[in-house]
Amino acid sequence: MPSKQILESKQAIVADLADKIRRAQSGVIVKYQGITVGDDTAMRKKLREAGVEYVVMKNSLTSRACDEVGYGEIKEHLNGMNAIAIGFDDPVAPAKILKEYAEKIETFEIRVGFLEGKVIDQATVNELADIPTKEVLLSRFLGSIQSPISGFARAIQAIIDKQGEGAPAADEAPAEAAAAE
Repeated sequence: MPSKQILESKQAIVADLADKIRRAQSGVIVKYQGITVGDDTAMRKKLREAGVEYVVMKNSLTSRACDEVGYGEIKEHLNGMNAIAIGFDDPVAPAKILKEYAEKIETFEIRVGFLEGKVIDQATVNELADIPTKEVLLSRFLGSIQSPISGFARAIQAIIDKQGEGAPAADEAPAEAAAAE
């Protein structure tokens, strides 16, 4: 039987994890196995830079936190060594970064995730990872808005140029008028 102090410590960990999951936009649970120290360090750095919190947690504690938040479906994926990545700013970041490492490392795999209050399966996490970054989407959007405007401006300029071909140049008109006098 665990002591009261240990029990209180575990309850605090579960409450903290549940709070983070509740506040998160998205999260991904991965099978944390077979990753080298170098790859793990590089991955954690990328996750930190993207505003993603990544932690290796005991399955029982993760399970309790998921129950507390209403993500009980996640429990069936909690076997073996697992880690959880929680994204607060960019909902795509955890999936995108972890997929990159799951493709490189055979034993490191995405198991399940959550997005906007719903549990999502591995296939959905992988689809989420394939979404372009926010910056790429914004640049595509701005390009699509700019394209018609640029085309319109070129069409107007072509009309002006065409109308200008038949009219005498401004400096020629006074000379012709002076010669006629």
